[in-house]
Amino acid sequence: MVKNSAFLFIKPHAVTEKVKELVKSGLADKGITITQEGSLDAETIDKNMLIDNHYYAIASKATILAPAELNVPAEKFKAKFGLGWQEALDKGLVYNAKQACEKLGLDANEMDGLWGKAKKEKQLIKFGGGFYCAFIKDVYIFNGFFMAMRNKYVAPGVSIYYYLVEWESDKLSWEDFRGSVLGPTDPATGPDGCLRGVIYKQWQELGLESEPNVGDNGIHASASPFEALAERMNWVGAKMEEDSFGSEMLAAGISKDTIKAWSVDPQVTYGAPSMPIKGSLFDALEDVDSDQCLALSRMINNGLGATAVPTEVATGVNINLDLVVTFALGAAVALAFMRFSKN
Repeated sequence: MVKNSAFLFIKPHAVTEKVKELVKSGLADKGITITQEGSLDAETIDKNMLIDNHYYAIASKATILAPAELNVPAEKFKAKFGLGWQEALDKGLVYNAKQACEKLGLDANEMDGLWGKAKKEKQLIKFGGGFYCAFIKDVYIFNGFFMAMRNKYVAPGVSIYYYLVEWESDKLSWEDFRGSVLGPTDPATGPDGCLRGVIYKQWQELGLESEPNVGDNGIHASASPFEALAERMNWVGAKMEEDSFGSEMLAAGISKDTIKAWSVDPQVTYGAPSMPIKGSLFDALEDVDSDQCLALSRMINNGLGATAVPTEVATGVNINLDLVVTFALGAAVALAFMRFSKN
């Protein structure tokens, strides 16, 4: 088995010395080693757009891309607002959230309030997951809700505290790392002893200003080995060829350009031609250990016609990836079937 390596950070609302101590002891108790830790302040997060890249699927429409660069369904736009998409662009009536705040002189909280009002008045349309447009103050704005989310990380005086961690996958699976060590998104529902649950129950003693909730749940941790790689590259500037999991992906024949493109969670299609599976790359790789994540990544990259390439991984364990790919494909098809059956 190979080592799992994750990126974890304490969210701004929970950065206290007592929470840091809790996280350190909680990780150590589960046999998880901290290889690097540190603080990133609001100025750095804002300047380098770290939180924007972290939430790229949402932020790309709010702060990163100009409206003309977005794939807006023109028919849906016109049906909702009564104005053609190209006409709205030509008249200069369309802005991403950051541009709109600057044009209208709004701060993040004011934008959030107007966004909520537009939603209540049905002046808002959803084009897809994390892709919204609202008519506010005579202009069309994309993903205005993100500014309040972003402000939690870039407001003066706030920071995150991060950890690079690793552990043996045969002693703790990735799924248990997220489910039992970290805890669920809603901290009130976490199992006994999980970090989010402890922070929720002891928030006053730990020095938090308010009770944690689904959004402010204390801690973030990578959902998969690949997401961990993407997050290390984003937050601490890790180079993929020097990263333990990144170097394994390169050795498996996955190019730097592909890894970079995958880091923003594109839609991918993989599996047997007769039963293709299409969806989020991050979802496809979620909650699997490093060896299976590597095999799934190679399958998605090369398809079923991949040539057998025994790969020496960082731990010195020789893995025939085609054998693992066969298992991973079966698991992926089974997972897709179960998801379909539930719908």
